[in-house]
Amino acid sequence: MDTNLRLWREQGPSFFQRFLLWADVLDPLLLFTSSDEIRRTRVLIESSEKTLSVPIQNEQTKKAFLLSLSSIHPDTGKIIPGFFRPPAFLPLTLPLVIASSLQVQAKQIFLCQFAFHTYTTAFTVLNANGTTKDEDNSLQQKQLLFGVGAVSYAALIGALPFIFMNRYTLKSPLTQLVVKKLLPVPLFGLTSAFTVVAVRSPEFENGIEVMDRNGKVLGVSKKAGEKAVKETALSRGVLFGTAFFLPAVLMHFVERSNFPKTSRALASVRVLLITSVLAGMLPASLSMFPQCGEIKRADLEPEIMSSTEETVLFYNRGI
Repeated sequence: MDTNLRLWREQGPSFFQRFLLWADVLDPLLLFTSSDEIRRTRVLIESSEKTLSVPIQNEQTKKAFLLSLSSIHPDTGKIIPGFFRPPAFLPLTLPLVIASSLQVQAKQIFLCQFAFHTYTTAFTVLNANGTTKDEDNSLQQKQLLFGVGAVSYAALIGALPFIFMNRYTLKSPLTQLVVKKLLPVPLFGLTSAFTVVAVRSPEFENGIEVMDRNGKVLGVSKKAGEKAVKETALSRGVLFGTAFFLPAVLMHFVERSNFPKTSRALASVRVLLITSVLAGMLPASLSMFPQCGEIKRADLEPEIMSSTEETVLFYNRGI
């Protein structure tokens, strides 16, 4: 079992502990670390693995673990490209979420959401479970095809209500309320979850590796793959659904208050609310499920059940 997964298992058994650890891992300053320094941290980590079961007090060791968690894929051991590391997720998605929420023209919304889903889909692929090796060209082609289709479909669904409203000149207050404030919330959450399921479908079709407590790989399980994809899709849907829902609710109260009603002032408040909600929800959504996922032996395939007596097995959930 990779050191990253061991750290998540030992240091993040509860939601609160995972939240605090993710808050440190998502520090954008970690993106400015060189590849050579990231590789050197692995040496330090390997010599410090015996400290995983206790809180990490040494600052040098803590920084090494944070660099590893934020930069290295736990299945392949490779350094993740900078733009697709967890610390880059908020800085790159935030402007796209804000742009999607502020646009009112269908074409602009489609372009904003196409760019948003393109990035999040690529992020999902590069941070997914790495059981299937990079040499599998057929899988890469399948994921590319699914990714392009999922991104295009998600962007179209996001813009579809505005297309209908503009096409049929539906300008009533009720239509404006439904299209601009009510529909974007479930659509954004559902399409975000949909793209995760689409590009990670090979994981529940082909299965992912499951390990015992000591890190020994016991087999490849489709049921574990299905569980990993469902958990990740749910956390992604909650993240972006909430990022649209809470600011919309809070803006309703702002608009009813004595706050200045100029368009610039309201837009500034909306941007501030979206930024605050997304920044708080990102570590919260990532902490919903353990990164080192657990699955009961009784829920696995018969051939894996017969290979061990342990009641709980582990897998890399992915991000």
